[in-house]
Amino acid sequence: MKKLTITITPLFFSFFLLLTRSFGSDPRYESCVPRDCGDGLNITYPFFINGFQNSSCGYPGFNLTCTNGSSILRISGNDFIVKHINTKTRYVRLQYAPIFANQTESCSSKIGNLTLDPNRFAIDNVTTKQVMIISNCSGEFSPDLERYRVRSCGGSGEFVVAADDGNLGNVTGGCGGGGEIVEAPVEVVGGEGVVDGGNYREVVERGFLVRWFAADCGVCERSGGRCGFDATVFQFSCFCTDRPHKVSCKPEKTNRKLIIISVTVGSAVFFALATCIFFIWRAYKRKVVTYADTSRELEDANVYFGVSVFSYAELQDATDHFNSSNELGDGGFGTVYYGKLRDGREVAVKRLYEHNYKRVQQFMNEVEILTRLRHKNLVSLYGCTSRRSRELLLVYEYIPNGTVADHLHGDRAKQNVLTWQTRMKIALETANALVYLHASEIIHRDVKTNNILLDNNYCVRVADFGLSRLLPSDVTHVSTAPQGTPGYVDPEYFQCYQLTDKSDVYSFGVVLIELISSMPAIDISRSRDEIVLANMALNRIQRCALNELLDPFLASDPDTEKMTTSMAELAFRCLQFDSETRPTMNEVLEVLKGIQVEESGDDIGEVTVRRSEVPPPSPENESVGLLKGLITASPISVTAKWHSTSSGSMTPNASAVN
Repeated sequence: MKKLTITITPLFFSFFLLLTRSFGSDPRYESCVPRDCGDGLNITYPFFINGFQNSSCGYPGFNLTCTNGSSILRISGNDFIVKHINTKTRYVRLQYAPIFANQTESCSSKIGNLTLDPNRFAIDNVTTKQVMIISNCSGEFSPDLERYRVRSCGGSGEFVVAADDGNLGNVTGGCGGGGEIVEAPVEVVGGEGVVDGGNYREVVERGFLVRWFAADCGVCERSGGRCGFDATVFQFSCFCTDRPHKVSCKPEKTNRKLIIISVTVGSAVFFALATCIFFIWRAYKRKVVTYADTSRELEDANVYFGVSVFSYAELQDATDHFNSSNELGDGGFGTVYYGKLRDGREVAVKRLYEHNYKRVQQFMNEVEILTRLRHKNLVSLYGCTSRRSRELLLVYEYIPNGTVADHLHGDRAKQNVLTWQTRMKIALETANALVYLHASEIIHRDVKTNNILLDNNYCVRVADFGLSRLLPSDVTHVSTAPQGTPGYVDPEYFQCYQLTDKSDVYSFGVVLIELISSMPAIDISRSRDEIVLANMALNRIQRCALNELLDPFLASDPDTEKMTTSMAELAFRCLQFDSETRPTMNEVLEVLKGIQVEESGDDIGEVTVRRSEVPPPSPENESVGLLKGLITASPISVTAKWHSTSSGSMTPNASAVN
C-alpha cells in the first residue's frame, strides 16, 4: 500500500497544477467581452468601444464611442448613431447623429457628404436612395417646387430632393448657383421613395443600412474564443484563454476536455488504482517512444549538412518543457524559447507551429542557409532536431540584449534610449551582414528590426532565414509570390512577383528610417496616409520636413543633424519604387561608412568587409537623383485585401509558397 500511495500523490498533484494553470486568462480575451453603451446593443467584433474595450477587439475603423447612452460610429467626419447590428447578415443600421443633437434645429448644415472606405463598408443600394439636401438657397420658386422646401427649418432656404427626381435641376437652378448641396443616403420605406419636403426629420431619421467587410468570426466563436485583430502582424486573431490563435481555440478546447477527464478520474476514489496503473503504463510507453525517437535522430546525424542533431527530449529539458516563462518571442512561423543545454551553453530554441509540408520546407530552408554561412553579424545555428522528430526545432546561439525593435519602440526603449553612435553601429553592421548575404547569392527577404538581434555590446546578429531564397549568379531575379512582413515588403516585388537583392535594400531603407525616427514600420494609430512608416518618411523628406520625422532625442543634439540628414537621404534612395534606381547593398555600406567617417574622422576598421567576400560594386547610376522615380510605400499587408498606397494593382496571396 505504501508504494501505491507514493504513486498516486504525484498524480493528484499534477491534477492540481493543471487546474491552477487553467484559471489564468489572456488579458485580450477578458477585454473583448461584448459590451454596450446603455442602448442594449451587443457590441462585439469587428466593432469595439473606445475606452471600454482594447483596440485589438475589433478592426481599425470600426471603433465606437459612447455618447449620451448611444453608440456612435464616426465615418468621414460624420457621426452616426448605431441603431442595430446584425452579425449574421453583417449589416448595421446608421442614423445621422447631428440631427438628434438639437431637437429644435434639424437642418442640413448639421451633416456633410458621406464617403465610405470600400474595404470596410458599403451602402445597401437595394433599400437605400440618395437624396440631395440643398441649403442656403435664396432663389424664388414656383408653387410646384415649393413642396420640396423643408418646413422644419422655419422656411429658410432648405430643400430635400431625391437624386433621381426630375425636378432636381429646377430646384438647384432656382437657387441661382448659391446653394450648398450635400448628398445623403436614406432608406426607402415600402417602395414609396423619399417624402418630398415636409418634415426634414422624417426623411433623415430613417437612417440607412450599411454592410461591413471583415474576416469571418464563426469558427473562432464556436471554439470558445473571442475575435479580434492583431495590429503587430495586421491580421485577424482569435483570442483564447491561454493565448491568441490564428483561427480557433481548438487546442484550448482539447485542454478543457483533459481537465474534465482528469478531475473526474481524480475524484473517483473507487477507480484510483486503475487510474494509477493507466498512468504508469502511459509513462512507460512515453519512455519507449522517446528512446525510439532518439535512436532514429542519431541515425540521421549527418543529414543536415553536418550540423548537430539534438533529441527532442534534450531540448525539452533545456527549455523546462517549453515553459511559457522562457518564451522569448512569438513570430509568424514559431515560438522561440530560452534554454540551457547540458554542456552549459545558453540557446534560443525555435519551435515551429505545425508539422506540415510548409513548415518542413521552411525548417529545411533555414538549416541549409545558415549552415553555409559564417559571419560575425549573422546569428549562429547550433543544430536542430531530426525531421522525424515529433516536433521541428531549431537551436541558435542566445543573443541576450533583445531586438533593435525592442530598443527603438518596445519595452527596452523606456529603459535606455539608443545613442546616435549606437544606431550608426547597428546600421553599419546590418548592412555589412546583408552585403555578405548578397555576395553569397542569398536574399534574406524578411529584413526588419525584429530580426536584428543585439548582444550586450550592441553588436548586431541578423536572424530568421526561414523566408530567405538562393539567387543563382546567372539570373537577375526569381519569380515567387510575395511574402514578408507588412511595412517592409518591396512594393515592386509585391506588384511584379520578381524577387531581387534590391528587395532587401528596400526593407533596409525602412530599418534606416526606424533608426532615425524610433517609430514602428506599421502603426494604425497614425493617420491613414501615415500608417506605413515608409510612406510617411517619403512625404517628410520630399517636403524637407525631416524635423517632423526625427526622434526628439536625436534632434536635441545639433552635432548629429548632418549625419541624420545624410542617413535620411540614403533611406530615401533605398525606398524608391523602381528597384533599378535603388543602390546596391554594397553602395549602401560605402555611404554609411562615409557618414561614420564624417562623424569621427576614423577608419571604420571593424565593419570593413574583405574584398574577396563581396562582388565588385556596380557603377553609380548618375541618373538616380534624390527625388527621381515613382514613390510608393510598402503594402500594408501581403495577405489581406486592404487599401493600398501603391499605384499598381495588387493581388494578395495568403497561401503562396516559395
